[in-house]
Amino acid sequence: MQITMIGSGYVGLVSGACFSDFGHDVICVDKDEAKIDALKAGKIPIFEPGLEELVARNVQAGRLSFTTDLAEAAASADAIFIAVGTPSRRGDGYADLSYVHAAAAEIAEVLQGFTVIVNKSTVPVGTGDDVERIIARTNPNAEFAVVSNPEFLREGAAIDDFKHPDRIVIGGSDERGMQVMREVYRPLFLGGKSPMVEMSRRGAELTKYAGNAFLATKITFINEIADLCEKVGADVRDVARGIGLDNRIGNKFLNAGPGYGGSCFPKDTIALLKTAQDFEAPQRIVEAVVAVNDHRKRAMGRKVIQAAGGDVRGKRIAILGLTFKPNTDDMRDSPSIAIIRALQDAGAEVAACDPEGVEQARAVLDGVQFVAGPWEAIEGAVAAVIVTEWDAYRALDFRRMKALLAKPVLVDLRNIYDRGAAEAAGLEYHAVGR
Repeated sequence: MQITMIGSGYVGLVSGACFSDFGHDVICVDKDEAKIDALKAGKIPIFEPGLEELVARNVQAGRLSFTTDLAEAAASADAIFIAVGTPSRRGDGYADLSYVHAAAAEIAEVLQGFTVIVNKSTVPVGTGDDVERIIARTNPNAEFAVVSNPEFLREGAAIDDFKHPDRIVIGGSDERGMQVMREVYRPLFLGGKSPMVEMSRRGAELTKYAGNAFLATKITFINEIADLCEKVGADVRDVARGIGLDNRIGNKFLNAGPGYGGSCFPKDTIALLKTAQDFEAPQRIVEAVVAVNDHRKRAMGRKVIQAAGGDVRGKRIAILGLTFKPNTDDMRDSPSIAIIRALQDAGAEVAACDPEGVEQARAVLDGVQFVAGPWEAIEGAVAAVIVTEWDAYRALDFRRMKALLAKPVLVDLRNIYDRGAAEAAGLEYHAVGR
């Protein structure tokens, strides 16, 4: 099939590349000429394992291309996906739909024959209605259907998530449009490997927000249980395993840590709350989740200060890991930001490293000494702090760490190390919920 993907950011580029790998002909469109020129030259603007090779393979096969010309890309499209950003709007926290609305208006002007317009962006309930109205108003003669197809991609594992999804959610009421979507995703649900869940458009839009809010709730729940474990002398890892083996609960998203971040959970939980307020259906559990998570990040900074002796003014703290999770360069709402700012407010000098996120971190953090690797950060520090569980930080030499530290303190905010091994090497070990 002929697919046009509007937006060549994280979701658009991964989705477009994967669709082309299924054999569809895909054109990715973006207004950013520099980004399109870079993609044509084989340069990928984001870090995602396997994406560079996937794009190169399909470009070479002639199934994937890039352009700034929407009219050219949409001329023969069976489906046009809208995969533009919907960041939190400044001032009120609502999802900013200006890019979605602009894409809809531009699509209306270039439609030729029946085309399915697919909202791939994460959008509040009713956005599909907005897109439908915009297109019909801009081009009354347009023949189209609008469907919702939310994405469920985890950064760092996006390609595998796209090719082996738990489910494919499609929301719409136009049978012609739904049939096109079945054909688009046919390679995934042949043999029942990945079930396609069909529902109303508004149901699909809400499914995305509800799913992310529930996962954010699991993370926040286990983080609060971790705090209780520290008070009562239990190990949160044991508790998480004990409840996670219950198949009604499941073991995913039960790893205690410094709080959730990234491009989805923070903005999606807030957008869900705003939608709930508009419809006078308060989501009090989600309200608590957002508040607890925001508080937790800075609390982790205070935890580091206490572990380092209570006074860090003029002292060096080593931060290992900056991105909100490993295998991405994404710094959006990363716990490291609040942690570092809490340390700086207390007068600490922060040295930090990350395998992929340093350039992104420079844009959001001031006064930080960014170094090449963990040993450069650790040397002379009064505490080494694991913030992101990159593989590169999972097997550090404890004896070398102790020798380089000014004070032998290791704060493991991701619980990746064994206390006994750390203490045997002479380190003072601090973890989460243990």
